[in-house]
Amino acid sequence: MRLLNVYTLKLEEFLISATPEYAILSHTWGDDEVRFRKIAYSCTQAAKDALGYVWIDTCCIDKTNSTELSEAINSMYKFYSGATKCYVYLADDQEPTRDFLGGAFANSRWWTRGWTLQELIAPKEVIFYGSTWRFLTTKHEMASVISAITGIDRPILEGARDTGLELDDVCVARKLSWAAKRQTSKIEDQAYCLLGLFKVNMSLLYGEGAAAFTRFQAELMKQSNDTSLFAWEGDIGTRDEAQGPSSQLQTRQTV
Repeated sequence: MRLLNVYTLKLEEFLISATPEYAILSHTWGDDEVRFRKIAYSCTQAAKDALGYVWIDTCCIDKTNSTELSEAINSMYKFYSGATKCYVYLADDQEPTRDFLGGAFANSRWWTRGWTLQELIAPKEVIFYGSTWRFLTTKHEMASVISAITGIDRPILEGARDTGLELDDVCVARKLSWAAKRQTSKIEDQAYCLLGLFKVNMSLLYGEGAAAFTRFQAELMKQSNDTSLFAWEGDIGTRDEAQGPSSQLQTRQTV
């Protein structure tokens, strides 16, 4: 696992089992993307939080290496769950208002993306920042609002430590419903963005189209007797814009 040293701005490699404490960034990409700004903000915030390292998809994965990309996507949930803090950057939240349910916060495109689902659920501490990197709120503080926005059960957002409800306690169909209205740029990512949530590990085959989700379902059936999988009738959408670590390999853009 590569981490960016927030003081030297150099990448350092660690075994996943022996990583130092680190922050991690969750964000979306747009046409007017300013990559360095996000890196600089993330490093500054991590240093303020007494964290010496940060993981950012744009620089911590060699996306020209298909093997490394596949390993990273299969490990993405572990990356986010292992982070001390997750910084969510809402580039389209430019309002000073505190109307979280009716304002820019609730209407941010960050809530519509397939890859950000696991980035919201996996980390223990999620902190939201607006377009100028101003503090907005945290996942724990705003659990009821985030539940209303996403449909994710509030106990999952508040954490098993507080509620006693584990992610594994939630049926397959319920977890799939959380992704129903989210979009990915590649049809294959409809499956790949869900791997960590369901503890599924499988190879990435871009170009296979909808067959990726069929393989995903087959892997789920191998490891679970949860028949709610067959009750699932929804789908995850796609859109013609780059999103998620996978698209770096094909379009040079990522989430």
